[in-house]
Amino acid sequence: MKFFDDDFEAQVRSERRRWLVTGAAGFIGSNIAEALLRADQEVVAFDNFATGHQRNLDELLAGLTDAQRDSFHFAEADIRNRDDCMEAVKGVDFILHQAALGSVPRSLADPLSSHDANVNGFINMLEAARQANVSRFVYAASSSTYGDEPNLPKREDRIGNALSPYAATKLINEIYAGVYARSYGFKAAGLRYFNVFGPRQDPDGAYAAVIPAWARAMLTDQDVIVNGDGETSRDFCFVANAVQANVRAALAPEVAQNEVYNVAVGDRSTLNDLFKLIRSELEQHQISYKKDPVYRDFRPGDVRHSLADISKAGRLMGYRPTHTLESGMRIALPWYIQHFRRGGF
Repeated sequence: MKFFDDDFEAQVRSERRRWLVTGAAGFIGSNIAEALLRADQEVVAFDNFATGHQRNLDELLAGLTDAQRDSFHFAEADIRNRDDCMEAVKGVDFILHQAALGSVPRSLADPLSSHDANVNGFINMLEAARQANVSRFVYAASSSTYGDEPNLPKREDRIGNALSPYAATKLINEIYAGVYARSYGFKAAGLRYFNVFGPRQDPDGAYAAVIPAWARAMLTDQDVIVNGDGETSRDFCFVANAVQANVRAALAPEVAQNEVYNVAVGDRSTLNDLFKLIRSELEQHQISYKKDPVYRDFRPGDVRHSLADISKAGRLMGYRPTHTLESGMRIALPWYIQHFRRGGF
């Protein structure tokens, strides 16, 4: 998979740097680590395997050269442990902070665990980075922060009331990053992800994201469960776009720091349209799914429609999505087929 266009790849390669990726055994974190290693960067990484997997680390390393693998340094560690954070940041140029407990439903079921990982863990990393004089701190924010703000597209300067504990934790992250900027001159950038999907995304459990969950259901001839009437819409963002945004935010000039950015495509699709797309793309691989979706009640805490204005990220840090939902799906589906078809993932 190609993560960067040629010009940006050359920019990344122009200087060898030391990057810390938290949550590196997770879906987005492992893709970030792989992209940096393929660009001959040095990567320090950690994960506590609460939601990440060793298989993601094995896969990211499998396609690298020996020299690139030697540039990867991994430790099993926890952002809730201050000593782990202080040890990890030593000698690091940039931090790409992905570690968190995701999922709106998970946070509604267990708000204290979400707060512990997403708020306490976040400030542990932020403070460790400040004390180590890390140049840039880029963190995973969330489009859930927009809450009940009704206007589309979603714009960074216009948010509503948080609708879940998860959304509240992500808003607190943004507040702390802003306080550190004003109080200490710290340089941080938050990335409000919109429904990121792609290879290595976990289809398991009650908190699985919709695309891998539906792909596996179709590949194993199970029911596809739709929460609501299927007309809920989302701005689905292929993982390579999120990887690009992280690296661009770290390398962006001073004027682009201490901001939050939408990371998405700037287009939206309904869940009904998504169902049709996945089924159609599977047919291109001679895989037929004949069942209709099963509609259930809306989930508490979910927003009805989501669409990002990505002009700020383009203007200040040069972000340009390289993949649409359709082109990203064409890359993701072969991975899903390989890993999900026999139900053994």
